[in-house]
Amino acid sequence: MDPIQIVNQAKSKFQSAIVHFLEDIKKLRTGRANANILDGIMVQVYGTSMQLIQVGNVTIPETQLIQITPFDPNNIPAIVKAISDNQSLGLNPMDDGRVIRIPVPPLNEERRRDFVKLLSGKVEDAMVVLRNIRHEALHDLDQAKKDKIIGEDDAKRYEKQVDEALNHSKTDVESAAKTKEQDIMKV
Repeated sequence: MDPIQIVNQAKSKFQSAIVHFLEDIKKLRTGRANANILDGIMVQVYGTSMQLIQVGNVTIPETQLIQITPFDPNNIPAIVKAISDNQSLGLNPMDDGRVIRIPVPPLNEERRRDFVKLLSGKVEDAMVVLRNIRHEALHDLDQAKKDKIIGEDDAKRYEKQVDEALNHSKTDVESAAKTKEQDIMKV
């Protein structure tokens, strides 16, 4: 494989890992209502499993309230059950027959620290993914060097490019995590 292609592929994978990490931390609760915490909720309707956003409109009318207006009012019990069954959210939806209201209680200090620990775990997972991408790219560069596609100096230059991309990606993950931690800890 062409060494430039190896480096570009590693950069692309780094970027994908960052995007995945950012999507993952959007789901962590802060003290305010945020529609992203409902991402990934699957609702059993029409004999199949569908994402919540496919069965209703999610809005934030107040800072401590999430409101879901189902496209079909017959799906209200299924939506309420899907949200209630997700223990990691700790939300208690209420319905009035037309809309579902989910009050988002403010987080206490202990719960905030739990979410920060969860965030730390997600950061570590992202770092492992980034290191694995680096390891794979360096292995491919070593293979290209063994196959005499590139020389020793070129290999070192390409390895440095991969390391620079890794460091940039780590910085992006750490800054996003710091921002999210501040959001979580804000009272």
